[in-house]
Amino acid sequence: MSQRIIIRIDTEGATQVRTEGFRGNSCQAASRLLERALGRTTSEQLTSDYYQSSTTTGNQQLQSGDTP
Repeated sequence: MSQRIIIRIDTEGATQVRTEGFRGNSCQAASRLLERALGRTTSEQLTSDYYQSSTTTGNQQLQSGDTP
């Protein structure tokens, strides 16, 4: 699987950053710059894949306009 970072923005401006194809915590390192640019992280949801040595998918909810 190739590595991807998916950004969703809803009609109220809330954003969601999702990573696919990353191993371990490399998903967090890959999306860190985007998360900072988009705003403050209000929640983080890691899948079971994050805790394994296989491909990871993670989700983070951000509030636009805030900085970490």
